[in-house]
Amino acid sequence: MGKSEKRSGIIAHSIGFTPRSRRQFLTLPAQIQRRIQPHIDALRTEARPPRCVKLKGFSDRYRIRVGVYRIIYEIRDDTLLVVEIGHRRDIYR
Repeated sequence: MGKSEKRSGIIAHSIGFTPRSRRQFLTLPAQIQRRIQPHIDALRTEARPPRCVKLKGFSDRYRIRVGVYRIIYEIRDDTLLVVEIGHRRDIYR
């Protein structure tokens, strides 16, 4: 799929990672990566899933929970940018 493609009325966002978030993801244990990856992939078709939370103090930054891990991302036009990935005790510092 290209940057964004309409498929039966659903917009598919492209997903990008900041260098920091890519490094954070790659340093997680493989088991945790396998748990988190489907949630990131699901953001392609649903950028604001039912349990996402808009973060205060930011115009377009959201968070989703995967167990004790958090995925922080921004929605920019047809691109979704993953900003941070990490354990809940570390992610907001």
